Amino acid sequence: MSGISTVLWDVGGVLLTNGWDRQQCDAVAPRFGLDAAVFEHRHAEVADAWEKDEISIDQYLLHTVFFEPRNFTQAEFLAAMRGESGMLADSALGILRGLAASDELVLATVNNESRAMNEYRLATFGLPEWLDAFFSSCYVGLRKPDRKIYQLALDVLESDPDETVFIDDREENTAAAAALGMHAIRYEGSVQLAAKLAEMNLLKSG
Repeated sequence: MSGISTVLWDVGGVLLTNGWDRQQCDAVAPRFGLDAAVFEHRHAEVADAWEKDEISIDQYLLHTVFFEPRNFTQAEFLAAMRGESGMLADSALGILRGLAASDELVLATVNNESRAMNEYRLATFGLPEWLDAFFSSCYVGLRKPDRKIYQLALDVLESDPDETVFIDDREENTAAAAALGMHAIRYEGSVQLAAKLAEMNLLKSG
């Protein structure tokens, strides 16, 4: 396959661990003595708005944690949230670096993340070194799998769907990209992704 000009990447579940998903919530809440069910319910009430940057980190924490007095601070809780971020055990970051080194492709993220977590993760793990643009939900006010976030990335990057690869670990997100005509790859590990990209002549096989 030839003619691919753009590769769009999810971050959590492909390059890094998820930023602040259920697994991370479940890990942090008990350490601060929070009722996990209550926290999960209150998080669900505002998660969409938080990831679209319609509410701030202070507003998010006030709703989910500090709606009653606590014996810890917002800064302490936020530090624990950020501490859950790490390199994915089977990360595609090495593949991203390899594609970036060729300087022949436009590489960008399309990811759902709040501003407080997204900017921390980008800076901490050095992702701007290898990526050209960031279509994060907190910047564009849209979340996957809304087709408009994919279309926005295509429009801004001036990339046709059939020239674009989209990589994500969640089926609903790859399905939405495929519906627009993109080459959608559901991430199942670095070996699988490398093989898929080799089939597209974007990486050398073997």
